[in-house]
Amino acid sequence: MGIKSRIAIGATAGAISIATAIVSFYEGYEPTAYRDPVGIPTICYGHTETARMGQTLSQADCTALLQDDLGVAFDAVDRRAQVELPPPTRAALASFVYNVGEGNFARSTLLRKLNRGDLRGACHELTRWVYAKGKRLNGLVKRRATEREVCLAGLEQEPTS
Repeated sequence: MGIKSRIAIGATAGAISIATAIVSFYEGYEPTAYRDPVGIPTICYGHTETARMGQTLSQADCTALLQDDLGVAFDAVDRRAQVELPPPTRAALASFVYNVGEGNFARSTLLRKLNRGDLRGACHELTRWVYAKGKRLNGLVKRRATEREVCLAGLEQEPTS
């Protein structure tokens, strides 16, 4: 199933479903630990915190890690954003935080624009985040384009808490 189909299905279920669709599509499912493009041990759907080389986890364990990690990302967005966000915009930002971490989000121009009320400008900032250790990664280019599209689509809706 393509990313647009996953997002369309998720849109009916809210921000968590949209973010899950984006993250699972772009991170992919890998139950055995591997090194990501910059050498960080990673497992399941891009989980890094407790991943260690040689580790293999079940689908249920990977799903639980994805849900927990997305919960952390949503908490970061909700704590740091000082404006109301429509579900798709919130989902796109949670996917972004899932990938780059809260610290990078907290220090970003994206967050500054968001908190000044420039939501459209904040969404456009996503496409600047396509580098890992100074190298432009095609996977990040595609992911950020999707996140930007979803972020902007949310601005066509009324914000909800």
